[in-house]
Amino acid sequence: MKSTKLVSLGLAALMGISALAGCGGKKESNTTASDSKEVTLTVWTPSEDQSDEQGNWLKKQLDAFQEAHPEWKLTFNTGVCPEGDAKTLVAADPSAAADVYMFANDQIPDLLKANAIAELGGSAVEAIKKNNSDITVDTVTYENSVYGVPFTANTWFMYYDKRVFSEDDVKNLDAMLTKGKVGFPLSNSWYIQAFYAANGCTLFGENGADAKAGIDFGGEKGTAVTNYLVDLVQNPNFKDAAGLTPSTLADGTVNALFSGTWDYKAVVDALGKENVGIVAPPKYTLNGKELQLKAFAGSKAIGVNPTSKNPEVAVALASFLGSAKAQQAHYDLRNIIPTDTSLNVSDALAKAQMDTMDFASIVQPLQSGMGQYWTPAESMGKEIVAGTVTHENAAEKTESMNKAMNTASVQ
Repeated sequence: MKSTKLVSLGLAALMGISALAGCGGKKESNTTASDSKEVTLTVWTPSEDQSDEQGNWLKKQLDAFQEAHPEWKLTFNTGVCPEGDAKTLVAADPSAAADVYMFANDQIPDLLKANAIAELGGSAVEAIKKNNSDITVDTVTYENSVYGVPFTANTWFMYYDKRVFSEDDVKNLDAMLTKGKVGFPLSNSWYIQAFYAANGCTLFGENGADAKAGIDFGGEKGTAVTNYLVDLVQNPNFKDAAGLTPSTLADGTVNALFSGTWDYKAVVDALGKENVGIVAPPKYTLNGKELQLKAFAGSKAIGVNPTSKNPEVAVALASFLGSAKAQQAHYDLRNIIPTDTSLNVSDALAKAQMDTMDFASIVQPLQSGMGQYWTPAESMGKEIVAGTVTHENAAEKTESMNKAMNTASVQ
C-alpha cells in the first residue's frame, strides 16, 4: 500500500517532470539569474562518484544539470551514502536525508515501509521503459509502480579462457564440457536457479511481481532440470565452483567460471587480458532442446525522497543522473557499466553484462517470500554435488525443495 503522501508526491512529480519533458535538452528560457527560483537539493552518492581522483562524476553532472535549467538557481549539498546502505541511512530519518540518492534495487520494499522513496511517473517512467530492457525495468518496479531510475546492473555472466574455448563453443554449456573444464557455483542459491528458470520454472509469476503465484520449481519441469543436474555433476569436466576463486583459471582447475564484474581484475590477473573471454551465460541442452540459462538480475538506481520540499526538481535531477549522457560519463570515468540500451559499449565486460540483462536473466523478485527460496535452493545444490540426489529420487527431492520454498518459516 502506498501512503497518501506518496501518491500526492507521485502526482506532483509527474506534473513537474511532464512539463520538463516537452522542452528537451537545454531549456530555452527568458528567465534571468536574478529571478530564477532558488532551490536547494541534497544529493547522496558513493564516495567514488565524488572523488577528484576518479573524475568527480557527481560534480560534473550537477554542473550540467544547472546549465540545462537556468529557471532554477540551484544549491547542492552533497553527502556520502553507498548504494547498499540507503535503506539504513535514508530510511533512518527520511526528513533529514537526501532529496536524491542512489540505492540497490532490492531495498525498495524497506525504503517504502519507511516512506523514504517516491513513486515515479509521467515521462520519467516513459524514458526508463524506452531506454532499458524489460528485465532492468522490472528491477525497479514494485507492485506495478516504478521507484527509481536504473543506471547499472547487478548480475553474473561467464568468463572463459579463449585458448580453450572458441566463440562457438561458449554458446552451449554441453559443448563446452567436451572441450574443457567448467566451474559453476551449483551449490550457491544465487546461481542454481538459472537452470530451473531456463526450463520455465518461475518465482512469483513470469516477472516476479505476483506474490500469490509463489515459487514454481516443482512438477515435470523442475524434475527434468534436477535430472539434468544429476548427470552434470558426474561429468569429469564439471566443477562446483562455490568457493573457487579466479586464480583457479590460472592453474587449469577450470577453464571457465561464472561470476560478475567484481571478479574482472582477478580473472585478468589469472589469465592475462589477451586470453580472457567474457559472454552472457550460455544455453544448455535438456532433452534435446537448447535452453537459455537465466541469471538473477538486479540493479542500482537513483531514487527520490518523498519528503523533498522540491519534488519537481528532485525528479528531474534523478532522471538526469540516470540519463544516457550521465551513464556514458559514469562508464568513461569509473567503468560503471550502463543499463541504457541506446549506448554502444565496445568492451567485452560491458557487453556481457548488458547482454545478460537483455536476454539471459530474470529479475530477482522483490517479494518477502524470496526469503524462503535461498536455503532450499542451496541445500538442493549441495545434495546434487554430494550425490545424494539421484535419478531415482529426483522427483521426490524436487517436490520437497519446492514445498520448502513455499512454506513460511516459523518465527
